[in-house]
Formats: sequence, C-alpha cells, structure tokens
Amino acid sequence: MMPRAELLKDIIADLRMAACFVTILPVASTKPAADGAVARATWALPLAGLLVGLAGAFVYKVAIRFGLTPNLAALLTLATTALITGALHEDGLADTADGLGGGRTRERKLEIMRDSRIGTYGVCALILSFGLRWSALAAIASPWAVALALCAAHAASRAGVPAFMSLVPPARPDGLSASAGAPPGRSVAIAFAVGTLALVLALGPGKALVGLILLSLAGLLLARLAIRQIGGQTGDILGAFEQIGEILILLVAASFQMGR
Repeated sequence: MMPRAELLKDIIADLRMAACFVTILPVASTKPAADGAVARATWALPLAGLLVGLAGAFVYKVAIRFGLTPNLAALLTLATTALITGALHEDGLADTADGLGGGRTRERKLEIMRDSRIGTYGVCALILSFGLRWSALAAIASPWAVALALCAAHAASRAGVPAFMSLVPPARPDGLSASAGAPPGRSVAIAFAVGTLALVLALGPGKALVGLILLSLAGLLLARLAIRQIGGQTGDILGAFEQIGEILILLVAASFQMGR
C-alpha cells in the first residue's frame, strides 16, 4: 500500500496537473506530461472546474453587491471564467464547429480545426454559447443560486471528459488529446462520481438526474458525429464537449429556477 505522504503528494500533483490542463493559473505540476500523468490526473478535472465556477460566482456576487443588474453581472462572470481558462474551451467549440461544419473530407476537417482563424460556424457557435449561458445566469439572478449553478456546470461539464477520452479514440496520432492518452478506469470513475456529487449537492437529485441524462445524450451525439466525420476526438472536440455540458447544466438550473 502506498504511504500516506506519497499518496498525498500524488493527489496534489494531479490537482495541479488538472488545473494546468483547463486553466491558465500558474500551478505547474511536478509530473511530466509525457508519462501518462495527464490521463491519470483527469479524475481531478471536475475539481479544477469547481475552482473556475467559484471564481465566476465570486465576481457575480461582487457585481450584484455594487448594484449591477443580473445581466451585467452575468457578462462579467462569463468574462472571468473565460479569462481563467484562457478561453480554451470556447476555442475548442469554435474550431469544432468550423471543422465539422465546413470541411468536406476528414483531412480537410482536421486541417480547419488546426487553423487559428475562425470561420462563420465558429462565430455562430460562440455567439450561441455566450448568449445561452448569459441568459441562463441572468434568469437565475440570485447570487447564491448562480453560485450553485456555476459550480455544478463547471464541475459536471468536465466530469465526463475522462470517459469521453477513454471511449472515443484520438482522431490523429499527435495533438493534445493523443499526447494525453486514454484515462484509466479509476480516473474515469472518480471524475464521474465527483461530477455527479456536485450536481446533486448544487441542484438536488431531480435536477441532477435531468442534467446527467442531457450530458450523456450530448456526449453520445458528439462522439458519434466526431467518429463519423474525423475518426475520433481531438482537444477541440473535448473543449466543445465541455462547452455543451456547461450550457446544458446552466439551462437546467435556469429552467427549474424559473419554474419555482
């Protein structure tokens, strides 16, 4: 059995690796990324997402305290989360929309996804992403409810990433997703458990179940689309998966909030 000190060291290293993977925070990990450390550390992705959600919730609370409307507070919140993540997931969503929507062949789609320029499909996808998330947060309005929704959305949307990486093969031999490798079953299970717990604690069992169903369906549809069009997943596909999940959970939180 691994000594407690060594176990704690590995947990901290995984948390730092996960934070480096999804944010621009200066928390460099001590584990080299080439030896499968990234794949093993994916269990901590929902915890890294929770950190992003808490930062957004803090900004929303401060904005409301200073008398800003929920609409303006929601915009500042989205700006904060995009800044912390370096808009990594938004970039993945835009590239995925451009590649899957614009190319005719597998090779051309992958080429488009690697292009740093953004096209019409990418712009439309970003407008929809920011618009839906902004509308959902503004509809929820209450700082406490917004905080719960943000934590649930950012944790749960990343909780499915390890499973997606494990079940859907990389579309190319190089790139972020291929270099990370396939997460082990233990990391997949822990990430799923953490994400589910975040949903239940933040939204309650009923809403959490709805969120899980929607996330699962979205993941299956995106996986099928990615396999059919480009032969698997890439880092951009993973970013798109996170964005879709984040949107769905916020919409679930907003719809139930409006129904009260």
